[in-house]
Amino acid sequence: MATQPPLPLAGRVAIVTGSSRGIGRAIAIHLAELGARIVINYTSKAADAERAVAEINAFPVREEITGKGPRAIVVQANVSEPSQVKSMFDAAETAFESPVHILVNSAGILDPNHPSIADTSVEDFDRIFSVNTRGAFLCSKEAANRLKKGGGGRIILVTSSSIRSLRIGYGTYAASKAAVETMVKILAKELKGTGITANCVAPGPIATDMFYDGKTPELVEKIAAESPFARIGEAKDVVPLVGFLAGDGGEWVNGQIIPVNGGFV
Repeated sequence: MATQPPLPLAGRVAIVTGSSRGIGRAIAIHLAELGARIVINYTSKAADAERAVAEINAFPVREEITGKGPRAIVVQANVSEPSQVKSMFDAAETAFESPVHILVNSAGILDPNHPSIADTSVEDFDRIFSVNTRGAFLCSKEAANRLKKGGGGRIILVTSSSIRSLRIGYGTYAASKAAVETMVKILAKELKGTGITANCVAPGPIATDMFYDGKTPELVEKIAAESPFARIGEAKDVVPLVGFLAGDGGEWVNGQIIPVNGGFV
């Protein structure tokens, strides 16, 4: 009988925020394929989250994935609310009887109307920063205090290549992500001695519901034409990098912003 390849994340627990759909979902499934036990987090799309969990829990049984309970659980939590972020970590530790090893913060929102800065309401500005920036801060803060120390701890924050493309209509969104990129560089230094790394992954345009929302087919074609590959990226283009950073091989990558955009920027 052929020996199965080892699972690099076997025995580790990962929380992936915003993982009911889009990039977050793809990341969660990929980390599960690498052996991690997963918290699927959502805010409002319960059915999507349950489908993601069902897919992971249907994976073939592997003995080296240690611990009791299921391979994945669902936790509803608004990442902009401190008590809910804390409860999400509590739920992971209880369900898997283990500290959390990996946080991937993929939760994020964008105004599909892409208003200029002059036309962005204060309410929309606050809403975007609440999820994208405050949410990343709260998840990082909780992770810095609660991830397993001594090796294997990973904080991976999903930002955006829009910070560098400087596309009109993305002012508030790009600013909300730029703040996260600055924060992660300092966080990595503050975690000295813990064995926990902190990095950002900055995708370019990725074919998700959030990307397509509010865009005409003509605009999508125009954006695709700006890529050296003449296409819109897919979630599968992003997940291998996240998987690498989450594993032991990614330990020497720390405090970095890593674009993954096919040369779009």
